Amino acid sequence: MTIGIFIFLVIAGVLAGMVSAIASMASLVSYPALLIAGAAPVIANITNTSALIFTGIGSTLSSLKEMKGHWKELAKYAVVMGIGAVVGSLLLVIFPGKIFEKIVPFLVLLSGGMLIISGNPKLTALAQNKTSKTKFFAYIGMIFCGIYTGYFGAAAGVINLIILPYLSDAKFITINAMKNILGSLGNLIALCIFISGGKVKWSFTIPLAIGLFIGGYLGQKTIKYLSAKLVRWITAFFSVILAGYLLYSAF
Repeated sequence: MTIGIFIFLVIAGVLAGMVSAIASMASLVSYPALLIAGAAPVIANITNTSALIFTGIGSTLSSLKEMKGHWKELAKYAVVMGIGAVVGSLLLVIFPGKIFEKIVPFLVLLSGGMLIISGNPKLTALAQNKTSKTKFFAYIGMIFCGIYTGYFGAAAGVINLIILPYLSDAKFITINAMKNILGSLGNLIALCIFISGGKVKWSFTIPLAIGLFIGGYLGQKTIKYLSAKLVRWITAFFSVILAGYLLYSAF
């Protein structure tokens, strides 16, 4: 790998990390960057998932204040998310086929649309008046989010950003921090499984991870100055762009 590609991936990682912390769309930047750098699609997906761990680490370090008193709560979600991530990662290692790649763009679009709808006053009221039924379905959704994170991961943070308000009474900035940490955990689990399959392209992972760490830290600091509504619309906008790119790549 040339020094130019190394620097390119670091810069792409910084941008991706900031986009991830603010709008849950790191793959909008990082996945195409890996393809440009020369990685094959499946290897780029696995490498991207592995490097995204460092976005969560960076954003966690910058949100320790917001997470105070919420670690036990997060642990419950982490177990559920982790189960799904194991399943999704194994599916990618065993069945890396093209069918899922063709479905993913539509899932990303659906995620963006769901995030906008989640701002509807009626749904907001439903999230505030939590019932055992809504919590049950939220946990089921989190398992599927874990599977999605392990298999592909693009826009997985969007799904968690939708689900968490139905489980947690925390402020939006804390929920956003939880989303980043859960995503990082899912990616870490995926990395452990991918290593066993020898599919991680480490020469690309390292520079991308450096940038993602920096970007994740800066992004979580930035979101403190943005409204929840604005973040939802920014994320939805990025969802359309990412879905368009993935649709183009798949077909």
